[in-house]
Amino acid sequence: MFCWARYLFIALVTALGILSMLGACGQKGPLYLPEDAPAQDGGKESDVPAAPAAPSTSESQPDQP
Repeated sequence: MFCWARYLFIALVTALGILSMLGACGQKGPLYLPEDAPAQDGGKESDVPAAPAAPSTSESQPDQP
């Protein structure tokens, strides 16, 4: 017997499975938890400068009565 709902369900499950596999392509990173390594910089501060502070978002003056 031909059942549209059954074939539609199989197609949907297949499409979702393929999309989930494609979504996992390109994922990088270790597949294990790395061991704790001792600090290599000797306690010095980083050479990377801190990010500048963001300007305030409100540039208009408040309404005065």
